[in-house]
Amino acid sequence: MKRSEQLTQLAQTKNWDVIIIGGGANGLGIALDAASRGFKTILLESIDFAKGTSSRSTKLVHGGVRYLEQGDIALVREALKERGLMAQNAGHLVKNQSFVIPNYNWWGGYFYTVGLTLYDMLAGRLSLGASKYVSRKKTIELLPTITQKGLVSGVVYQDGQFDDSRLAINIAQTAVENGATLLNYSKVTNLLKDDKNQVIGVEFEDKETGTKYELNGTAVINATGVFTNSIMKMNDLEYKKYIVPSQGIHLVFDKSFLPSQHALMIPKTSDGRVLFAVPWHDKIVVGTTDTLVKKSSLEPIALEEEIDFVLETAQRFLEKKPTRGDVLSVFAGLRPLAAPEKKGQSTKEVSRSHKIIVSDTGLITITGGKWTTYRKIAEDVIGKAIKVHNLPKNGCKTEHIAIHGNKATSVTDRENHLYIYGTDIPKILKLQEDEPILKEKLHPDYDYTMAEVAWAIRFEMARTIEDVLARRVRLLFLDARAAIDSSEKVAQLLAKELVHDTTWAQAQAAEFRTLANGFLLTEFQVK
Repeated sequence: MKRSEQLTQLAQTKNWDVIIIGGGANGLGIALDAASRGFKTILLESIDFAKGTSSRSTKLVHGGVRYLEQGDIALVREALKERGLMAQNAGHLVKNQSFVIPNYNWWGGYFYTVGLTLYDMLAGRLSLGASKYVSRKKTIELLPTITQKGLVSGVVYQDGQFDDSRLAINIAQTAVENGATLLNYSKVTNLLKDDKNQVIGVEFEDKETGTKYELNGTAVINATGVFTNSIMKMNDLEYKKYIVPSQGIHLVFDKSFLPSQHALMIPKTSDGRVLFAVPWHDKIVVGTTDTLVKKSSLEPIALEEEIDFVLETAQRFLEKKPTRGDVLSVFAGLRPLAAPEKKGQSTKEVSRSHKIIVSDTGLITITGGKWTTYRKIAEDVIGKAIKVHNLPKNGCKTEHIAIHGNKATSVTDRENHLYIYGTDIPKILKLQEDEPILKEKLHPDYDYTMAEVAWAIRFEMARTIEDVLARRVRLLFLDARAAIDSSEKVAQLLAKELVHDTTWAQAQAAEFRTLANGFLLTEFQVK
């Protein structure tokens, strides 16, 4: 997947069947669905693939135990089916994760066992394993650092876990392999309309060269997530809010705070939210919050009250109490919730199910949804595009399309940090053999090598330090200080590979340092 080749495809195509604005989970899924049905498809992303919400999740592939409690059985059933398909089609990135709910009252064990048995039944043949009630002793064995005072029992259930932005990059590669054209750093600046006020294409600017383009397309799809409203402003003079952004934050800690292969799930915190502490890439990710914010931002910042809430909850349930000084990275993400129908409805009450809006202009907009259901969302969106814009009735194929890197036969060795590359592992190892300089470690405390950086630049369209260290190699999300320490090395290789001078490399390193400081708590930022 090379940007130069994608630009060549752009130059060779006059008319498109499907133009997608937005390169997050939904947009990339739609590109793969459309291209695999044989439609001429182009996707335009203003920054980098999965730059926003899609790289900032809780790293779970799940039906949503919380939605079961809310009685949204249809969403849970759909998500559980999609969870099973993700595990089949992207087995190198999606795995079975065991969760433990600790109970501090006598009835909790029975209540959650019954509820989670229903959860398993809804998954049917795609269930990842039966839920079970476990004793106090077994709960402590599974979660050695759990707070023991008042602990009565536990419930174990199975759900999915994944690496979100790695999956986004692999979906992008799969879409390209199926004939789609994908461009990052390509910002849509206007919608083209005919004399009947129908959207017939887009104007966009290549942010690397400043070149402006006009594209004609049959169906234009707005998949911009939390930035949906800004595209809607281009679409119509009179417009209402279609989405409300809700912020969720996560704190990342060393594994010593929860030295277990099992994740901790707190079904009801002090304000009624669910909180997870999940093992991920040899760290623990703790979150999330659900805070309504007024405006969408490319780089949302965790609020002090959110940080305090997560820390206090973690301290209440863990014997080893995490403090601010233990936070390796903090990341905030915005959920693009479909705006509530009723005034005063809280974000916790807004359904996570997706909604497709067809404007009078013919623009198709997707709102809501969750990572787990990205494939089904894409199927529904292209189904709607076929109907609205009279495209050929080609059937959906994505249920059985393996995602780039998927290892269909062999078991994934998750002890090898390269496991996230799946079938590309031998190619990365060959890079190290062919160019011994690429064997060098990115950072002394981590196994990542410069070969992974080279791979991201050459074959995964990484254009900046942030693209590499945030979304290709996940170091920024795991340890922001280590990412800052590694940034100069990455800048130098980027400059060499993309033919930039040292001034560019220095500017990149300075820009990244500023951005990465947002992943550190204020008192620990790098000067």
